[in-house]
Amino acid sequence: MGSKPSRIPAILAAILTAVAYYYGTGLHPHWYMTWLAPLPILFLAPRVGRWTLWLAAFLAFAAGGANMAAYMTKVAPVPIIILAIFGPSLLFAWFVLIFRRFVVRGQLIRATFALPSLWVAWEYLSELASPHSTFGNLAYSQLDCLPILQLASLTGIWSISFLLFLFPSTIAVLVAPPVTDGVPPPCHSSIVARVGYRQSLALVVAVIFVSVLIYGELRLKNTPQGSTVTIGLLNSDQPHIRFEKGSAAIEVIRNYVARIPALAQQGAQFVVISEKSIRLDDSNIAQIDQLLAQSARDNHLTIVIGVQHMPNLNESRVYSPEPSATPQFTPSATYEKHHMLPAFESDLLPGTTRTLLNERFGIAGLTICKDMDFPALSRQYGNDHASLLLVPAWDFVDDGWLHGRMAILRGVESGFAIARSARMGILTLSDNRGRVIAEKTTGASDFDTLVGTLTVHQETTLYDHLGDWFAWLNLAIAAILLFLPNRRRSEQEKVPSP
Repeated sequence: MGSKPSRIPAILAAILTAVAYYYGTGLHPHWYMTWLAPLPILFLAPRVGRWTLWLAAFLAFAAGGANMAAYMTKVAPVPIIILAIFGPSLLFAWFVLIFRRFVVRGQLIRATFALPSLWVAWEYLSELASPHSTFGNLAYSQLDCLPILQLASLTGIWSISFLLFLFPSTIAVLVAPPVTDGVPPPCHSSIVARVGYRQSLALVVAVIFVSVLIYGELRLKNTPQGSTVTIGLLNSDQPHIRFEKGSAAIEVIRNYVARIPALAQQGAQFVVISEKSIRLDDSNIAQIDQLLAQSARDNHLTIVIGVQHMPNLNESRVYSPEPSATPQFTPSATYEKHHMLPAFESDLLPGTTRTLLNERFGIAGLTICKDMDFPALSRQYGNDHASLLLVPAWDFVDDGWLHGRMAILRGVESGFAIARSARMGILTLSDNRGRVIAEKTTGASDFDTLVGTLTVHQETTLYDHLGDWFAWLNLAIAAILLFLPNRRRSEQEKVPSP
């Protein structure tokens, strides 16, 4: 466990990192804290023994991840909660040990890029295997930092996680003590300034960050001009209104339809109603279709509503204002949710096709709630040249902000605006730069409405074309770091100038 004098700095480092991760991640992250969170542990790394470092890193990351424990008790069983908190903590501690090994060997380039690459490689492999896809990805801590988010249009979310570790890794390497035959000096050793080759490393990393910020600012300032579309979002969180079936579902639809003329008077060309607004079955489908189709025609707008089409479909139904598009009062299009929420929707059949609406402003696509956790589906819509996604959703109150902002990031990745009508969450309208044009928290009244105008312009991104290329690059780097034999290098390891 290391000598007694080394435990006090280890405890302090663990506390600082835990606090920074606790407030820098989770459901309402303070984005700037995540950049500094690993720094105390990485500063500690070459100054204490391996077991002391491992324990400090593990406890720090686990304590930081405890910010999601209360939320996860609502949506996951205890074994999954334990795995979700302690699994990443074990990996973080292991990766920090790898960072330490490179630092004490004087392999400063490898030390700088080891933790970022290993973390991205793990996040990507986790995303491929998880039914929750990218939920929990560290990149989502940056949802309030728009210049950084623009990088997703090039690399997806993967480069954001990479940078979150590259920054503290670089600082920790630059202030690391000199190599003393591979043995870390005691905690109280003074830091020996070595500016020559470390200065070159600092300059390379500085160029990376300056380039990222310039790209982000330029992309935010150079938003392409496009058509405008006014959208109304409509929802009710009230127990006596939501998710009814049979004749009660017909009354719910009457209540929704009664609010649509007011949205039309505010200029709405689309109305999006939240996920599973009712349960649709043989006893009510004809009357409900007629009510919604007639409302779409009377108000000269398109209605998109999320329903559970019994017995086993989570569906969006589209009603066009054009009579020819909805003969005999049937929907003009439907979409079936692709990605179900485990346990809660295990009885539902996943959809397999995308739905595109050809509108005057271009192409609109349909998804439902959890579909937006999966970048691959949104990227397919980007390659379909969609300029707008219409998204009925249902959140869990606590995760309303995070889940809504995750969906917004899909628009940055793949170049489209998003209209998301969320039950027990936040109604949001956002553009293809991730800017929130209008939003409203639900539940304040029997019916929640929001109307806003979006500028829509389809912009196929590099990420649409190349997909997860940056994640694959980090997989390759991680494989080299872990499996390629590496001989020990001196403290004067050469660093190329930028």
